[in-house]
Amino acid sequence: MTIQWFPGHMAKAKREVEEKLKLVDFVIELVDARAPESSQNPMLHQVLNQKPKLMLLMKKDLADPNQTNNWITYFNTKGIPALAVDVQQKQDIQQVISMAKEMGKEKLEKLKKKGIRPRPARAMILGIPNVGKSTLINRLAHKKIAKTGDRPGVTTNQQWIKVKKDFELLDTPGILWPKFEDQQVGYRLAAIGTIKDQLLPLEDIAAFIIDYLRDNYPTILESRFEIIPNMDDMIEIFESIGRRRGCLESGGKVNMEKTAEVIIRDLRSGRLGRLTLETITN
Repeated sequence: MTIQWFPGHMAKAKREVEEKLKLVDFVIELVDARAPESSQNPMLHQVLNQKPKLMLLMKKDLADPNQTNNWITYFNTKGIPALAVDVQQKQDIQQVISMAKEMGKEKLEKLKKKGIRPRPARAMILGIPNVGKSTLINRLAHKKIAKTGDRPGVTTNQQWIKVKKDFELLDTPGILWPKFEDQQVGYRLAAIGTIKDQLLPLEDIAAFIIDYLRDNYPTILESRFEIIPNMDDMIEIFESIGRRRGCLESGGKVNMEKTAEVIIRDLRSGRLGRLTLETITN
């Protein structure tokens, strides 16, 4: 299966990123802490070249904290400063500002030595849709500047945002790459709500979640849905969850699509607990 998605505004955004990159000192890339590798855009890696980068693992409150720590260590070993962020925590926002100032310090020192008047550090903020970029920007700026929403693709234009006197952010729309060659990447992004639900059957997304929980978080499956480890038949599992959660049609038949919606909603809202959908493999 290859999932293809490349709306025109995303192609335009990629071109604008390439054009504006020379205006910034470094890049802040946002990923979802529940899928830190899958939620990176490989297309942007080609574009960013040698620009210094700060990696922010967003929605840390929904992710497995042990796995999040593993991912931060992983990025650090690759020479990429990384920080896990919950946008509701003031200390996390302050830490983003501190790290961003540190990232821009080298460039500003070079300008100072050349006799150029000091200016705020400049960063481009990037991330795939629905990763929490607009909410983060509003927290950094202490006012509602960027549009927010619980669906992908809310931001459609670039804009400069001042963060106190410390640094300036160039906001960009969320950009997805043309297609997902790896089926697992597509399912992870669909599960956390990064790509629109219409791109994949909801039952397939929910089945992926069930399979992953069974292999990695069996106690969550049992406590939330009363699914025991030796239940292997996916239809049987859906029937059990659907009946337990009242996803019934007339005549008492389980509505599979409504059951899938329940499973996906429980994951995205954090009702399943803090979990991460991928581990470090290399």
